[in-house]
Amino acid sequence: MEAAEKTAVVKGFKVHDSDTGSADVQIALLTHRINHLTEHLQQFKKDHTSRRGLLRMVTRRRKLLDYLSRTSNDRYQQVISKLKLRK
Repeated sequence: MEAAEKTAVVKGFKVHDSDTGSADVQIALLTHRINHLTEHLQQFKKDHTSRRGLLRMVTRRRKLLDYLSRTSNDRYQQVISKLKLRK
């Protein structure tokens, strides 16, 4: 992910001005990486190492989403609607 893409993603999901690591931002960055890696794996079907990394990212995103739903349900709803995730 290039710096400009990362900055745009962070800008769209930050909670306050100097926010770079909140759960919202982490979920958005993971979603961006997951989408990119999914496209890669459609082309290279035998890349099992990247597939394992993808599964780890999906699990980490799921845990962050669960945390966000427990702590702040309104922020959780905003994140899944912005990212168009199913739940």
